Amino acid sequence: MRAARLTSPAATLTGSGAAGGAAPVVLVAHGSRDPRAADATRALARAVSAARPGTPVWASWLDHTEPGPTEVLRDLAVAGHRRAVLVPLLLTAAYHHRVDIPAAVAAAARSGPPLSVRVTDVLGPADDTPDPALLAGLCRRLGETRPGRFDALVLAAAGTRDARARRSVGRVADALGVEFGVPCRVAYASAAPPATGVAVSRLRASGARRVAVAAYFLAPGLFHDAVTEAAGAAGAVAVAAPLTDAPELVELVLRRVDDRPVLASTG
Repeated sequence: MRAARLTSPAATLTGSGAAGGAAPVVLVAHGSRDPRAADATRALARAVSAARPGTPVWASWLDHTEPGPTEVLRDLAVAGHRRAVLVPLLLTAAYHHRVDIPAAVAAAARSGPPLSVRVTDVLGPADDTPDPALLAGLCRRLGETRPGRFDALVLAAAGTRDARARRSVGRVADALGVEFGVPCRVAYASAAPPATGVAVSRLRASGARRVAVAAYFLAPGLFHDAVTEAAGAAGAVAVAAPLTDAPELVELVLRRVDDRPVLASTG
């Protein structure tokens, strides 16, 4: 059995790898070739750790960036931990939540000492109602752009072919529209129509004079860059930054940590 690698990038977030005390929290992001995305995940992990002193918080990624969740879970088990809470840093419960994360937990169980892993809900709507903290974070980022008065809104998301996941994005858009008292339409950077520029143009064609764009992204990267460019070209007055380490997102992560279990796996 190999020794626990407590010098992995995730361990530096809390400076703690010892067993005992609060169950470690493992954040699992999608991953991106863009280094800004990993930086944003690390910043969120630091913010979660600061908000929950005494709880080790680790960052991991499903792709492109190391360590992966299997490695982190295995290292925690070797270090003597017997339980952990895994929080998917995902805004929809699509393929990565249904397939990739359970596979990572199962791989850790096969290759390391026993570790009870509780996987929480994603950060997007777990039922029909978006979490107020998620909506507050989106409002914060939009307000930071100082858009002035706007009469329509686009919620720009990464995109998915999963119809149920798209419906959950639609629920967030509906809630944002109610929050601001304006029409809010969904747009996607990939995998599904309409594109952000198209959504902005349609709202303007229907009579909206000032269209703002809320970013349904956890981290910066190529998708958010493309959304920003397309929205500007279509005449949007503002495009919000991703959520990254917004205080409301930290609150939402901790709420997921404290929620009742969604999936439990014991190696």
